[in-house]
This record gives sequence, C-alpha cells and structure tokens, in this order.
Amino acid sequence: MDANADAQLRQAVALRYRQSQDAAPRVTASGQGRIADAIIKRAQETGVTLMEDPDLVNLLSKVPVGDTIPLPLYKAVAEVLAYVYRVNKTVG
Repeated sequence: MDANADAQLRQAVALRYRQSQDAAPRVTASGQGRIADAIIKRAQETGVTLMEDPDLVNLLSKVPVGDTIPLPLYKAVAEVLAYVYRVNKTVG
C-alpha cells in the first residue's frame, strides 16, 4: 500500500474515564484501517457515543494504549467528554 492510501485510512481512538478510578482519561484502544473500523463497530454495538475530530484523533493516536492522556490534551478531551455527557443526558 502506498503512503497516500495509508494516510487516508480511517483512524479511531477509544477513551475511558472513570472519575473514581482514573486520574485522567485513558486510551483503551487505538488503530487505523480495519482496526479503526472494529473499534467503531464495537462502540456502535455497545451504545458508546461517537464523536469525529480528526485532529484530536491524530494526537490521541500517539498515546500508547493503556496510558492516560497527556496534560496538553486535557482541555480538548474535556470538551469531548462534555459533549458525550450532554448527548447521553438528552438520549437517555
């Protein structure tokens, strides 16, 4: 596969944040192409709210799975979590 095609692959990053257990949101899955498709499919099957932000996904994809997000990404991820909480409150 050429670099151009590779650059156009879908990316996905899954985050988990449990206030009582996690100091910060944690990357629980990350990948591109088929792995990203599997992450998205699993999220959809389990009712996880999805949000598209290619720039944020690109940054989060550099965080190793299992690690908490770095401090410079706190504000961006907090905005995503606020969105997810609003959507879940509206839907649920």
